[in-house]
Amino acid sequence: MVVAARDRGATAAELDVADQLGAQLVRLVRAIGRTKSQLTKHGPDGLERLAYAVLYCLVQDGPQRTGKVAELLHAETSTISRQVRYLVSHGLVERRADPVDGRACVLAATEEGERVFEENRSIRNHRIAQMLADWPEDERAVLTRLVERLVTSIEKTTATADSNRA
Repeated sequence: MVVAARDRGATAAELDVADQLGAQLVRLVRAIGRTKSQLTKHGPDGLERLAYAVLYCLVQDGPQRTGKVAELLHAETSTISRQVRYLVSHGLVERRADPVDGRACVLAATEEGERVFEENRSIRNHRIAQMLADWPEDERAVLTRLVERLVTSIEKTTATADSNRA
């Protein structure tokens, strides 16, 4: 695999940085997992992580078909359908006629769903603000810009890989 990366022009120094960054990203993903389990409430008054992710997609991107939500979350449609049933039964999501194809339905966040989403978002934002409270403002801004740039690169790379498979 390293040979293949070198064939694409990566130098030994670039691969070393990639290895160091990769290790830190693994730590980051694990830390995020631990933090998410602490931040997201569970039970009838709260949301499981995947249910919150579904709600996030619907609040941020607007009404979507179940299959599109599954695609966005890289999950099986049956898994998303289970979460949607939970969200619908708790009044956080509703099914609406698809404006493009009235025979199909789209999922949309309800007012209560948006309220719960914003409550969870506020909790998350306060937690992140606490974590970065002793960071200088310019470093917080740089971190935000760099993470956004990294995510954009990841999205472009995965979109290219997905289109190559199609």
